[in-house]
Amino acid sequence: MPDEFGAAWSLHRGDALDVYVEWPSPSMIVSDGAYGVGGFPGDPRTPEDLAAWYAPHIEHWSKYALPATTLWFWNTEIGWANVHPLLVSGGWEYVQTITWDKGINHIAGNVNGDTIRRFPVATEVCVFYRRRLEFETPRGVMPAKRWLRYEWQRAGLPLCRANEACGVANAATRKYLTQDWLWYFPPPEMMKRLVSYANRHGDPQGVPYYCLDGNTPVTSSEWSRLRHAWTHAHGLTNVWVAPPLHGNERLKGNGVRSAPRVHRPGPNAAVHLNQKPLEFMRRVVTAATSPGDVVWEPFGGLCSASVAAISAGRRAYAAEIVDRFAVMAAERLAFADETQVATSWP
Repeated sequence: MPDEFGAAWSLHRGDALDVYVEWPSPSMIVSDGAYGVGGFPGDPRTPEDLAAWYAPHIEHWSKYALPATTLWFWNTEIGWANVHPLLVSGGWEYVQTITWDKGINHIAGNVNGDTIRRFPVATEVCVFYRRRLEFETPRGVMPAKRWLRYEWQRAGLPLCRANEACGVANAATRKYLTQDWLWYFPPPEMMKRLVSYANRHGDPQGVPYYCLDGNTPVTSSEWSRLRHAWTHAHGLTNVWVAPPLHGNERLKGNGVRSAPRVHRPGPNAAVHLNQKPLEFMRRVVTAATSPGDVVWEPFGGLCSASVAAISAGRRAYAAEIVDRFAVMAAERLAFADETQVATSWP
């Protein structure tokens, strides 16, 4: 059910490969699929097979993503390492690795110290990617940092004139046109000034400058859409400490909310072996999307990312191939939608 932001959800009971073409382009993709441990039907038994498993999905992600789409890839360290080269070749740029520290209790009592010959593992990772922002030019494809300087120089303007364009003493040249690690993505207002100045004072023979379509200079609103949203949470780092789920949030065999009709495993057994904390998914969704944005969860499981998205006023599109998980996920999504709508109106 939509709210004033157009929030809604769609759950496909089957392979996401069948519905990517039908889903609206995502602002965010949350991948919590195969780990290479044989944990569910179709999951390879070794991480070495993960690249082939993910390849068709990554091809679709790259095809339908927006320039500002972010990807959050959950896996083990070795599982992610096997898939990383494929993501890079698909146009995804690594940003950082978030480590979920599950604590010593996660492995205490389950390790034979005489035989393990390594440190016990108490972590998973969520690796943050964004689309690699590149531009077509007569000299080939250029990353954004290089393109900004290239267009300014193509206009025949000295680099120092960027400071005049932006109304600062020396920060524009140092931040927006530099080619070193100090480079900044120009904010929309500063980009507007650079574009306007280049087209007004640059070589008339080369106009227009800073075009996305080859004909019209980029506007500040168009430029802002090339960069993903970001809402900073003070004090939150890339290490997230929480034990594996337990208590009321961990879904057990006796159901989600009020659907005893659904067949489930034993009443005390966890429904899904790797259910993610909703708090983690909320952090991701609220950090890098805005209300009304589309979030894809192609390997839904119990659809924790989609539940978090709906609760935050985003639109969630999920798929799940295991019918038992899909049934329970649908209940969670419907409940999140009802709750979100109820709290959106006075």
